[in-house]
Amino acid sequence: MIQSRFVYRNEKLNEITVKGHANYKQHGEDIVCAAVSAATLVTANAIEHLKLNHLIDLTVEEGYFKLVLRTEDPTVLGLIENLEYTLSDLEKQYPKYIKNQKEG
Repeated sequence: MIQSRFVYRNEKLNEITVKGHANYKQHGEDIVCAAVSAATLVTANAIEHLKLNHLIDLTVEEGYFKLVLRTEDPTVLGLIENLEYTLSDLEKQYPKYIKNQKEG
């Protein structure tokens, strides 16, 4: 199961951690894992493309993604809020394979 954690500080999204594997299908055919991986990487790539990566701490490893805001920025905040929305939508579609949790 993929587990996502959204941490809020001062009522604003500040941190996203995504870990695990969906195990929806075997490796290479798992559309749930592929969707989550695409969503996280698109977010990270957009931040880098916009040259805003100095505003975040980012860790990306096999089965693990963690993004923490260093400084509030409306563009980065919009991108990570979109990631939260996407992961929440995927959880609705695949509740046996994705579990999201909010803190703060």
